[in-house]
Amino acid sequence: MMRLVASLAVLVVVSLGIVFMFQPKAQPASSEPSDQETFAADRDDGFDAGKAMDYLKTICKLGPRISGSKAMHKQQELLKKHFEDCGAKVTLQRFTARQRSQKDPINMANLIVSWHPELTRRVLLCTHYDTRPLADQEPDHSRWKDGFLGANDGASGVGLLMELGNHMKDLPTKVGVDFVFLDGEEYIFDPREGGDRYCLGSEYFGEQYMRTQPKSRYIAGVLLDMVGGKGASFQIEQNSWRAAGPLVQDLWRIAAAEKCTAFDGHLGGEVLDDHVFLNRARIPTADIIDSNYFKTHWHRLSDVPENCSTSTLSQVARVLIVWLKRVR
Repeated sequence: MMRLVASLAVLVVVSLGIVFMFQPKAQPASSEPSDQETFAADRDDGFDAGKAMDYLKTICKLGPRISGSKAMHKQQELLKKHFEDCGAKVTLQRFTARQRSQKDPINMANLIVSWHPELTRRVLLCTHYDTRPLADQEPDHSRWKDGFLGANDGASGVGLLMELGNHMKDLPTKVGVDFVFLDGEEYIFDPREGGDRYCLGSEYFGEQYMRTQPKSRYIAGVLLDMVGGKGASFQIEQNSWRAAGPLVQDLWRIAAAEKCTAFDGHLGGEVLDDHVFLNRARIPTADIIDSNYFKTHWHRLSDVPENCSTSTLSQVARVLIVWLKRVR
């Protein structure tokens, strides 16, 4: 995940009259596990959060998946095989990028998984699948290079989409669907203002989409970033609200109706993330991102599978599945 930017006060004031409609009903206090911790164990959509967690762990066992690394190449091979076995069309959108702080360019690739490629009216579900080269929020600076696994910040979106892929052939949709795994979101060595550039993969993807003007057009997109953390809080991200307000309303209303309590109907902070570049390419895209994780394990060595939750994965998957069935 990217950089968190300060909230805009004027949007916070405006939000007071509009966001509370998306707030799921609070659950009564209890000594039993919360609704969030037991969510969707018997949902009828077939999504198995336990399998999604297993996929997350498998990805983490590859080690840090830094852009251009051997572990990233192994992940690409794993994902290509998995989704082709699920019956999807898989392509690698290869490109070369040069980071400001690095001497040499690096080869990167966005991995695109297409369902119903014959349909020209399409939506995309995306996540970055690279990991940060440095655990730059770790309090002990001497450990920054110890190996950041990115269980939530990277692998959670991948694991969720891998399990969702097992059900896509049977999911009734009226539009084509692309899963897009974005490279280079985390390829940051110098995070200072004016330092390295963020979101290299989504910037390239958006530029190519605008340049080629394909017959297939995206009517909406959903970005998954840190969607597996324990005790997650998915507030409405400001750039999403400004650029894709109707989509945000659809998603958070579904969450409220489905009692997905991890979705918080309040307006949160502004985040520079992959969706910014997709919105610039005129693909209305909303970012589902956990605001609580910034306070705990974000860019720290503690971002490991043990701090992820099947309940959180279930809730996000539930919202996506209902949305995919309804979108036209």
